Order: sequence, then C-alpha cells, then structure tokens
Amino acid sequence: MEFRHLRCFTVLAEELHFGRAAQRLAITQPPLSLNIQQLEASVGARLFERNSRGVALTAAGLAFLPRAQALLEQAAMAAREARDVGQGLAGQLHIGFAGTVLYRGLPQVLRAFGSAHPRLRLVLRELSSSEQLVELVHDRLDLGFVHTTRVPAGFSQILVSSQPFMACLPVGHALAAQAVLPLERLKGEAFAVVMRAVSPDYHDRILAACADAGFEPALHFELRHWLSVVSVIAQGLGVALVPAALQQAGLPGVAFVPLAQPLAPYDTHCLWRTGRDEVALGAFLATVRAAAQPG
Repeated sequence: MEFRHLRCFTVLAEELHFGRAAQRLAITQPPLSLNIQQLEASVGARLFERNSRGVALTAAGLAFLPRAQALLEQAAMAAREARDVGQGLAGQLHIGFAGTVLYRGLPQVLRAFGSAHPRLRLVLRELSSSEQLVELVHDRLDLGFVHTTRVPAGFSQILVSSQPFMACLPVGHALAAQAVLPLERLKGEAFAVVMRAVSPDYHDRILAACADAGFEPALHFELRHWLSVVSVIAQGLGVALVPAALQQAGLPGVAFVPLAQPLAPYDTHCLWRTGRDEVALGAFLATVRAAAQPG
C-alpha cells in the first residue's frame, strides 16, 4: 500500500466517478483503475462497487475511508512540520541562562524573538555558568547565557552585556550613603558571595579584588543565587559586591554604591557550538546580536 493508492482512493470516494476523479488527479482512467485494484489487493477487500449505474463504496470502503483520510492528513502534517523546521519557522531551542540575565539582556531577546518567530518554542533552564558549560558540551543545550571566560574549545560567543560591580549594603549601614566607596572600607565586614562551584570567575574575582585592597574578606554566606545574596544583605546580615543589574530586582532594604576603584566588569556571553547551521539557531543568534548591550 502506497500513499498514491490512498490518494486515488479518497478522490474516487469523493467523486464516485472515474472520469472526474482522474481529472482531479491529473491522470487518465486506466492508471486510476490500476491503483484502485492494487489497493484492494493490498487491503484484501473490494472497496468499490462498479456497475452500469456508476460507482459506490462498499461497506469495506466506507470503513476504510476515514482511516485513509487520516493517514494522508498525517503525512501532509509531517511534511509541513519538516518543511517549517527546515526553514526555521517551527521547532524548539533549548536555552540555558544564569539568573542575572533576567535583569539585563534575556527578556529583550525573548520578546523580540517571540514576536518574529511565534511558532518556534523556546525551552529555558536556569543554570549556573558551570552547569551550562557541562550541558553545552554534551549537546543538551543549544545555547547558553553565561558569566565566564572559561569557554570550551569548539564554541563561539557573543558579548551580550557588560556591567560594573557595585557594593551592596543594608540601607542602615554607615557607608550606604557614600557617593563612591573605596573597597578597603569593607574590611572586617561579613561578606555574602555566590559560591565558587556556581560561579568560579566571580568568586575568584571578588577574593582578588579584596586582596588588592589589602584584606581577606570574611565569607559568612556562600550562596547559589544572586537574589539570595541580595536578600541576605537586605536582612542586615552582611555586605556584598554584586552586578549593577541587580538594582532592578527592587528588593527593599538594600543600597547600591559605586566602587571608587571599579572591578573588571561582569560580562554576559551567549555561547553555542561552532559550526551548527540550524536555521532556528541562526535566527535566535541574530536576535541576540541585535539586542546586545556590551557597553
């Protein structure tokens, strides 16, 4: 049984006339008759009654018709879906992101891409930069938004945003009203940081900056998420150095103060495996490039 047999059968079942059915199929009547005979032989039952009064479906033909129509529709849907995926009009992308990207970069990309490609499904997973690198290497993510310079070989990147670090203090802290804050003024304070296993680049950078300022920070809280860091500060339990975008979180009870000697900026990179030429991935990367705010 072939799809051409099903097509001939359904058209003849609709027309109940060999001449009209052949015309719709753009063939002559002999090939149409042959296709029907081959189909009946494959099914093992007569599907049409043919007599001097015309053509009629048999009971077997009536039972077979909705199944044949469903098979043809499924085949057409499969072809449309494959074509749309190939053209980048449908399908899905698996995207990883670190939490702070929600405050700078990612929402703009998602809105722009969703508007231009409504049939492409985005599956988003919040993961640390280290976790994303593992998922990217094992091809369980199509791309990721990370805060790290430790890019594996074979991956390309786009600088999405670059932002300064700021001191994050409880609003009642004696230094919270400073216009700028020398880092050495935080010596002896209880620090909250994102743990090294989650963001080794950030963790090492904070320790190095404090060492350059002449002290070793007292790490009282090592946390998995930036919002957890800011929440600890809001409760008056310590101080932190955080990316400027976290001001947008709007948590009460905290003050953000620029540093007198700026640290190296907190960069967000979009990573993907080099050489992948999927249309959907290319469309998403074009949106990322258009929305990038590296300055």
